[in-house]
Amino acid sequence: AQDSLMAAVKPALQHLVKVLAESNPARYGFLWRWFDEIYVLLDLLLQQHYLARCSASFSENFYSMKRIPMGNGRQRPLATAGLPKRHHWKSLLLLVLVPYLKGKLEKLVSSLREEDEYSIHPPSSSWKRFYRAFLAAYPYVNMTWEGWFLIQQLCYILGKAEHHSPLLKLAGVRLVRLTAEDIQALEKKWAESTSSQTHSFSSRVQSALRRALGAVAFSLSTGLSVSVFFLQFLDWWYSSENQETIKSLTALPTPPPPVHLDHEPSSAVLPSLKSVCPLCRKVRVNATALATSGFVFCYRCAHGFVKAHQRCPVTGYATELQHLVKLYSPES
Repeated sequence: AQDSLMAAVKPALQHLVKVLAESNPARYGFLWRWFDEIYVLLDLLLQQHYLARCSASFSENFYSMKRIPMGNGRQRPLATAGLPKRHHWKSLLLLVLVPYLKGKLEKLVSSLREEDEYSIHPPSSSWKRFYRAFLAAYPYVNMTWEGWFLIQQLCYILGKAEHHSPLLKLAGVRLVRLTAEDIQALEKKWAESTSSQTHSFSSRVQSALRRALGAVAFSLSTGLSVSVFFLQFLDWWYSSENQETIKSLTALPTPPPPVHLDHEPSSAVLPSLKSVCPLCRKVRVNATALATSGFVFCYRCAHGFVKAHQRCPVTGYATELQHLVKLYSPES
């Protein structure tokens, strides 16, 4: 769930940037071209804020988790104590850099596959042999990477490992639940940071920078939470099952069939065969529909009747010659 949270956030932001870039390419086109780099910088700022403040990543803090160094036994420092520098920077790089490089590698493989189909290099060139070998080996490398994560998760579920992700093991940390003391310490730290007042100019500048970065990180975290909800809502709204429900609820009722506005004996009665004209009672010739009622007649019959009576022969709706619509069969 922690990994899927950030995986759901990025497509939501990417869709938003795409809409902006398409609406105004001159102003927002660079956001789409450099989306990966901008996103990784924002992610770096966000993860740095949460690791320094809560000893957890954004998604881990969202699920009330914290990171503690391995080998501490039963000792669990408070979340406000932060991680040791070595574990902190390892965690930050693995949280931000690894997904960025993996995404870039996938895009590179996709572009190389397209280039391989339309390549101008001769088949015997060393460059073509190299990236063909790379494309052939990449699925196995990717399968090994994903298999490593799957095996680690299975071992974690069966109680054979302390980590659900190999990246946590590489960072030298493990996840534990936040305790009541952690929550109280986080609330106390937040209250102290908002009420503290500094006197020296340098300390004021540092405090202002920390508050500004904290505000940016807080706005990012809030925006990401809203983006996750919005993305889930869009997935639900545009799902095929929901669309069927919406259509059944919003569909207009079937209108009743046309009724006679006048009950004169001269009103034509519909024949049992649909190919028969209601006026001449013969197979229609030059089928023509009346736009006011939808009934079909022979052109000569409909033209003469409408010109003389200014109404539909069946329904009695007011009709003019301009409402005659000539119908053409597929053979014609």
